[in-house]
Amino acid sequence: QVQLVESGGGLVQPGGSLRLSCAASGSAFSIYHMGWHRQAPGKQRELIATITAGGNTAYVDSVKGRFTISRDNAKNTVYLQMNRLEAEDTAVYFCNAHYPKWPNPDDYWGQGTQVTVSS
Repeated sequence: QVQLVESGGGLVQPGGSLRLSCAASGSAFSIYHMGWHRQAPGKQRELIATITAGGNTAYVDSVKGRFTISRDNAKNTVYLQMNRLEAEDTAVYFCNAHYPKWPNPDDYWGQGTQVTVSS
């Protein structure tokens, strides 16, 4: 079992920055692939950034070059540094822990943190 708690959301002006944190408790954080997802009002939840257990990262095009995902296994925490924020980044941001266990992978979710980009 893994429990995830996001923090760091808030209101920021366009062009500003925020850093989200996702603290994990439970077992073996380092073996999980971690992801950040977001859900804007009236839209489906979308995956925007991932970091594997080995540290490889990937981003959706809309955030590439602006957002950076990282992890600190000693602190059981994954981060999302968000720069040059735009109004379109307004959403609830969720972190996810994924372990590709066959046949039933493990997936855990945090409760989400609101990010609002507005002047």
